[in-house]
Amino acid sequence: MEPLLQSFFNYLEYEKRYSKHTLESYKNDIGQFNAFIIKNDAGSLIHTTHYNIRNWIVSMMEQKITARSINRKISALKSFYKFLMKKGEIKKSPLSKVQSPKTSKRLPVFVELPAIDQLLKQIEFPEGFVGLRDKMVIELFYGTGMRRNELINLRETDIDTYNSQVKVLGKGNKERIIPIHPELRVSINKFVAEKKKYIESQQDNFLIVDEQGKKILPHVVYELVNRYLAMVTTVDKKSPHVLRHTFATHLMNNGADINAVKELLGHSSLAATQVYTHNTIDKLKDIYRQAHPKA
Repeated sequence: MEPLLQSFFNYLEYEKRYSKHTLESYKNDIGQFNAFIIKNDAGSLIHTTHYNIRNWIVSMMEQKITARSINRKISALKSFYKFLMKKGEIKKSPLSKVQSPKTSKRLPVFVELPAIDQLLKQIEFPEGFVGLRDKMVIELFYGTGMRRNELINLRETDIDTYNSQVKVLGKGNKERIIPIHPELRVSINKFVAEKKKYIESQQDNFLIVDEQGKKILPHVVYELVNRYLAMVTTVDKKSPHVLRHTFATHLMNNGADINAVKELLGHSSLAATQVYTHNTIDKLKDIYRQAHPKA
């Protein structure tokens, strides 16, 4: 691997504190572009041009790769060339003349409130530690809207049940405080007390661990959320991120201020949060159709 490329990945991992999943995506995306320019004898990563990047985009479109995926790859390249400019290796990014493909807005998938109530109040979780932990994971995702990686890295010391809040380390190493409702506070206290009966020792005081007391793996979190959501809903996607969408949508549908939701989710810009207003408008239309005499 080229030294500058390795330096960039080290920067993402140790300074930006990107997750392993995000880091792998960046490596794959930039690696694909590097393979393209080598195959087409189009210079190197550092000395490429906007023409080469446009040709790459065209080739991906011909392969029927979605605009969303292409834009993700372009975003990875933008970060890389921004890093090179910061290091003084290049004066101008070759992406300055590249236009990203337009994407159609995709509304976030969320779970309706009755299904969430059924999951938390009627579904029986297994006996023992695993059942307690699985329910705690579901309650945390729905009660806080945190990301999967944020939940995995949550420590018991990050939880302040006295002030009903949790401290989360989000993207870009940014901390934020998320309030927790009384039911979730009680659940956390109960879980921590019960966990001590099952787990003799654990690593680094992580809240959510496996049966050996080790930090839970990302695929385990995904699989358990998928399994339990499948019991109560038929939505296409059944992932931790769907519970994050559900948290935000339910807040917006119940009148929460969009700026407050932005802070709770840890979004860097309001644009990322505005997608939830579409679901709110749909909800208002349903209410209108049901309530207005002329509807």
